[in-house]
Amino acid sequence: MEVVLLENIKNLGQIGDIVKVRRGHGRNFLIKYGKALKASKESIDIVNKKKYTLNQKNLELKKDAKKIFDIINNTNYKFSKRAKENGELYGSIKPVELSKAISSAKKIEIKPSQIDVGKEIKKIGTYEIRINLHAEIQGKIHIEVVKEEEKPKT
Repeated sequence: MEVVLLENIKNLGQIGDIVKVRRGHGRNFLIKYGKALKASKESIDIVNKKKYTLNQKNLELKKDAKKIFDIINNTNYKFSKRAKENGELYGSIKPVELSKAISSAKKIEIKPSQIDVGKEIKKIGTYEIRINLHAEIQGKIHIEVVKEEEKPKT
């Protein structure tokens, strides 16, 4: 399936590019969320006419992402979790939890889908997490996972 992109998408293309994607990705993600139009003569003409406004919108998004980048890049967060003796956590730290921690600490909204954890965080230690703020802007945060102090049984 060929689509015309309405925004810059990492590893896919720039605004106005005609790219070939799998049908499911095109229909269920790109077209559904307004990131692309199905490629046809009419849609290509529409995108070419709207290209200037789309580029302006993209610049605004990039500017907002840069502001967020300046706030959160290279910040440190500490998580206290229950863990076994060997350092394995009971459960794991997921992007939703990281998103809530950033939002409460910095008063900005980061969607869990923007957080790239890589492998699941299942052990005590320090980790570097990548935050995808824009197709061209990625920030990093550092998290430290420590063992939660056990409460004495009374």
